[in-house]
Amino acid sequence: MTLADPPTERLSVRLRSGTRQDHDAAQGSGFLDALAAGTLPRQAYADLAAQHWFIYETLEQAAEAMAADPVAGDFVFPELTRLPALSHDLATLLGPEPQLSALPATGEYRARLRAVAFDHPWAFIAHHYTRYLGDLSGGQYLGPAIAKAYGLDGAGHRFFVFEGVSPPAFRTRYRELLDGLAFSPADEQNFLAEVGEAYRLNIAVLRELKERWV
Repeated sequence: MTLADPPTERLSVRLRSGTRQDHDAAQGSGFLDALAAGTLPRQAYADLAAQHWFIYETLEQAAEAMAADPVAGDFVFPELTRLPALSHDLATLLGPEPQLSALPATGEYRARLRAVAFDHPWAFIAHHYTRYLGDLSGGQYLGPAIAKAYGLDGAGHRFFVFEGVSPPAFRTRYRELLDGLAFSPADEQNFLAEVGEAYRLNIAVLRELKERWV
């Protein structure tokens, strides 16, 4: 991740500009575009939901562990919890008690979360930001496209629906929290590097899904 903006720039601004290339790489994986176009079998979307289930199970366990932390705790929002929605989606897509399997890239992602996000505020916030701000940004366009492509009427794409949350307002609030962080220089660099790692892990999952389905 390259951060070209001067250090005096707000953290949220430097973060967005510094991860633009990573963000474009994730969006340009081809897998998500194929899902949005409905050119893949419905099982491919179910596979994405399954990988999300494994990732969010671990990330939301980290949120429970970090809820009382004086820094990371400000980023634990119960209204963002995705695991119940994912469980409902998978039951709709695959039937009750579906048998799920994690891709190798998903296993690597979970291992990284377990290694850093349960103990280090900068790491938890980095992974939290990468996943949930993505869900509240591009996910708000991807969700309706997938619902339309696969004929999902409410059930089956609840992952993309944040009940009672205004995505634009929440994104603004979140970036204000980022700008208010009082990280030490070392922790700020660790945070920025970990956001880059989170993007890499997400891209690896999408790459494996593409290899399987496209």
